Amino acid sequence: MQISNFIQTLISKAQQLNKTIVLPEGEDKRVLDAAHYAAVNKIAKIIILGNEKDINSYFSDNGWSLDGIQIINPATSAKLPEYAELLYNMRKEKGMTEEEAAKTAADANYFGTLMIKSGHADGMVSGANHSTADTVRPALQIIKSARKDRGVSAVFIARSQDGKIYYLSDCALNINPNPQELAGIALSTAETAIQFGDMPKVAMLSYSTYGSGKGESVTKVREATEIAKAALQTDEYNGKNIILDGELQADAALDNVVSAKKAPSSAINGEANVLIFPNIDAGNIGYKLLQRIGKAEMYGPLLQGLNAPINDLSRGCFTEDIVGAIAITVLQTQK
Repeated sequence: MQISNFIQTLISKAQQLNKTIVLPEGEDKRVLDAAHYAAVNKIAKIIILGNEKDINSYFSDNGWSLDGIQIINPATSAKLPEYAELLYNMRKEKGMTEEEAAKTAADANYFGTLMIKSGHADGMVSGANHSTADTVRPALQIIKSARKDRGVSAVFIARSQDGKIYYLSDCALNINPNPQELAGIALSTAETAIQFGDMPKVAMLSYSTYGSGKGESVTKVREATEIAKAALQTDEYNGKNIILDGELQADAALDNVVSAKKAPSSAINGEANVLIFPNIDAGNIGYKLLQRIGKAEMYGPLLQGLNAPINDLSRGCFTEDIVGAIAITVLQTQK
């Protein structure tokens, strides 16, 4: 297994936190391999959801210990009635019946999410065999947004070929955020960067720098920048050292020379490491260009803004991707 230097750094940090992560796809060998690696290297304590006999057999056939790993079959768990009742009480006003709650709670993604809600786990990684919707839906229904004034968004972490780390948002969840929502995405992404030990320099990206272009999108980004800057002046952000500026074109956000010409007064000075896109078109295209042409390592989409971390995998992921997602999820438990 090839674990990148970047993920090794995150693993070292995760090992200090002693968190418990749920993996609801125990039928997948990639997940089981990642669970073994995570447990052996003490990245987290692991709960695997699935058929106990099959999982035990896989570990036995490989000569692996189950130290640091708990196996639970949601369908036969003694906790299922408790979780079903919790789900029913949370969703009955939306029309969910007790029978539907009992059936839904037995679903692995819902069961894992209910474990987190009940305080029996700290985070979850899913998506190797499920769609993004299958992972995100229980998170939004049960864990919910950490703040009433801010929604959930998705961030990608990119490591460029020269080793620099960037946080890109929102590239996967919010299609066309309004100024208030875009400001919230920027603040959430800055807080994510802090969780990973980086000082955020947040660029609110646009096709305009300081009014060089006109249009509805430019106005939106400018308004979002004003909202975010106002929030940074409150006691909540005192001492967090978040630098935020906009609207900025990508070259002005990322290049010192261009910044000196286009935005000489910008505190970012061409050194942005948090890139906030005006909509999902720009974000999705941007991260894929960076990944495919720029050959950057890309991790995500990671959900941010939830009361507890739940992250989605690509169905084409490798075992090392799952290991990385486990370490990232552990770090996201930090407040």
